[in-house]
Amino acid sequence: MVSDDGAESAKILVIDLFAGAGGFTAGFRAASDRYETVRAVEWDTAAAASYEATFGEGIVFAGSIQEWLETEKVPGADLIVGGPPCQGFSTLGKQDEEDERNSLWREYMETIVRAKPKYFVVENVAAFAKSPQYRLFEAETEPGGRLQHYTFEHRVLNAADYGAPQARKRTVIIGHRRTLPFPGWPEPTHAGAHRTVKQAFEEAGIVEETDGIDFPDGRSIVVDGRPMAGPFTRDELHLTRRYTQLSLDRFEVIRKGGNRFDIAERKPELLPRCWVDHKTGSADVMGRLHWNKPAVTIRTEFFKPEKGRYLHPKANRAITHLEAAVLQGFPPEHKFVGSKTAIAKQIGNAVPIPLGEAIARKLLERF
Repeated sequence: MVSDDGAESAKILVIDLFAGAGGFTAGFRAASDRYETVRAVEWDTAAAASYEATFGEGIVFAGSIQEWLETEKVPGADLIVGGPPCQGFSTLGKQDEEDERNSLWREYMETIVRAKPKYFVVENVAAFAKSPQYRLFEAETEPGGRLQHYTFEHRVLNAADYGAPQARKRTVIIGHRRTLPFPGWPEPTHAGAHRTVKQAFEEAGIVEETDGIDFPDGRSIVVDGRPMAGPFTRDELHLTRRYTQLSLDRFEVIRKGGNRFDIAERKPELLPRCWVDHKTGSADVMGRLHWNKPAVTIRTEFFKPEKGRYLHPKANRAITHLEAAVLQGFPPEHKFVGSKTAIAKQIGNAVPIPLGEAIARKLLERF
């Protein structure tokens, strides 16, 4: 039963939509053990298995949110959280406003209608706040709309301002019943004093030398009728890749804080053909993370240096899954299931845990 008595020890019942490996839930659990997830929904089988391995069996619906709404009764909840897929709003490359993933806010809205929460939180890329879908979502809170008994505000928050060793700007929407007060925004705790890559790695006890390339053993579980590697704890994922000698030679040329332009300057014969005449563009491609700054946004392909500033600050390799998970704020006990590519996707898609925790602490004042 949803608690309305205001008792300080009462559980706060949460539905976690588009839950992934559980970044939002990890942040809320870090804030208070009063938060209790009554249902999580995640369509990616490996991510759902990671969530279940971390937070317990029977919580996750491993399927699409459309299927969940069609087949299950939505439980009552005090709070709904979730980050609908945002690829169609990405500022990387061409945006696609017709991307079908952009319409999943409607299923989020339907969950609000059925669960009748006191508050809800939506997390998405910064571009979401300027999208037609955001305006449609907002219009549903007007008289006659499906969310007419709710209202919400949005703000673009930088995870680094809340203790994440990563500069990641996200649109956060906080909604509430019109009969309840807006909870306010979490006060930045690290503005002007961001945690750095070096601090994060040292606090986690990470050494430069990796633990190899492959998973530590033949561990696997059966998920949806097929075996999957894992579960592995965060600290078991200090794994690198098999690089060609040409790649290693290129990494060697890139200086502290440098990028692909170092190759053009110092050893142009190592440049791939597509870069020979391409003298402009992103300075993050094949870049080294800065020791004394937060990391750039950790994305799903952080293990590919050609995708961004993902080279280790010193070592001639991309950051490992462990290092990426630490930069996202995952605690040591978090568990992951799936291939290395699948786990990288789970890490990169997650809400940074410190940002989720900051939002959770602010909401806690209203329960």
